[in-house]
Amino acid sequence: MFEAQEQFQEIRDAIKDLCSRFGDEYFRRIDQEQGYPAEFVAALTEAGWLAALIPEEYGGAGLGLTEASVIMEEINRAGGNSGACHGQMYNMGTVLRHGSEAQKQAWLPKIASGELRLQSMAVTEPTTGTDTTRIKTTAVKKGDRYVINGQKVWISRVQHSDLMVLLARTTPLDEVRKKSEGMSIFMVDLREAIDHGLSLRPITNMVNHETNELFFEDLEIPEANLIGEEGKGFKYILDGLNAERTLIAAECIGDGHWFVDRVCDYVGERVVFDRPIGQNQGVQFPIARAHINVEAASLMRYQACSLFDAGRSCGAQANMAKLLAADASWEAANACLQFHGGFGFASEYDVERKFRETRLYQVAPISTNLILSYVAQHVLGLPRSF
Repeated sequence: MFEAQEQFQEIRDAIKDLCSRFGDEYFRRIDQEQGYPAEFVAALTEAGWLAALIPEEYGGAGLGLTEASVIMEEINRAGGNSGACHGQMYNMGTVLRHGSEAQKQAWLPKIASGELRLQSMAVTEPTTGTDTTRIKTTAVKKGDRYVINGQKVWISRVQHSDLMVLLARTTPLDEVRKKSEGMSIFMVDLREAIDHGLSLRPITNMVNHETNELFFEDLEIPEANLIGEEGKGFKYILDGLNAERTLIAAECIGDGHWFVDRVCDYVGERVVFDRPIGQNQGVQFPIARAHINVEAASLMRYQACSLFDAGRSCGAQANMAKLLAADASWEAANACLQFHGGFGFASEYDVERKFRETRLYQVAPISTNLILSYVAQHVLGLPRSF
C-alpha cells in the first residue's frame, strides 16, 4: 500500500498545479455568487482527469477508483469542492460494469473528450429517502420506449450535465418476490428530456451545491437507454453507491488536510499573551488528534478502493471509510474554526466556506447513523433495526 501511495505523487502534483490556477479567491467568489465553477471543471475535463475511470479504448485514462479518489482528495485539499464534478467519477461504474458495448461506444468517448457530461444520478425521492426499494417513480414499457412518471429530489448537477442515470420501478413493489427486485436503470439524455416530460426546481442550500427537485410527467426514453437487464437496477446501482461513498471519503480526507494545514499555519503565527497560541497544548492536542483521525480514515479509503478495483465486495469498507472520513474532516473543521476565533467566521479566510461544505457529509450521500445501522446488521450480525 505504501509503495502504491508513492506512485500517486505524480497525480497529486498535477492536480495541485491545476488547482493553483484557481485559488481561494476563485472558489470564494463562486460560493458567494451561488455559481458553478465552470472554468475549473472545464480545465479538469481538458486535462483528462474527469475521464480517469474510462478505459483507454474509449478515450479515457483507464485508471482505477484508487487514483480517482486521489484526484478528488487533492481538489479538496487545494481548497476546491469536488462536489461540483465528482458525479462523473462514480457514475462511471454503472455504465462500465453493466452497460452494453453499443452504449459504451455511444457515450464513453464523448464523455472522455468532454463533449458530453455525465454528472447526475437520480435515485432519492421525497417520500422514501434512503429507503430506495420503496421508490415510486415508474417506467412503463410501451413499444420500443419507456414512459417515466414520478418525482426525485436532491438530484445534483442536472443543470450542468448532459446525461443522467435514473433508477425507476419497472415492476410494482407488490408484484415482486423481493423488494429489491423490479427496479431498472436508464440513461436520460437531459438535453432532450428537460421541458419535454422532465421539469426541475432548483433548491438553494447552505453549501452552494447545485441540486434540484425533478418532476417526470410522461417522459419517453428509448428502450436502448435501459442499462443491463430490466428489474436488476437496484443491484447495479450499488456499484455506483459504493464508488460514491468511497470518493466522498477521499474528499473529506482532502478537507481534513486542508483544515489541519490552515490551522497549523494560523496558530503558529497568531500571538496572544506574547506567545504563539500553537505553543499551548490545549490548542495542539485537538489539531493533532484530528490529523491522526484523517490519516486513519485515509487507510480505510485505500482498502475500499482496492477491493472495488479488484471487483470484490466492498460495501462495508466503503461505508466505514465514508463515516471515518466524514467524522475526521468535521473534527478538523471544528478545530480550525475554533482556533481561528472570530477570523474563522470571516469569508476572506475561507474557513467558514469549507466548514459548511464538509458538514454536508455527516448527512449525505448517506447519514452516519445509517452507516452504523448497516455495519451493525451486515458486519456484526445484529438484528435488523428497521
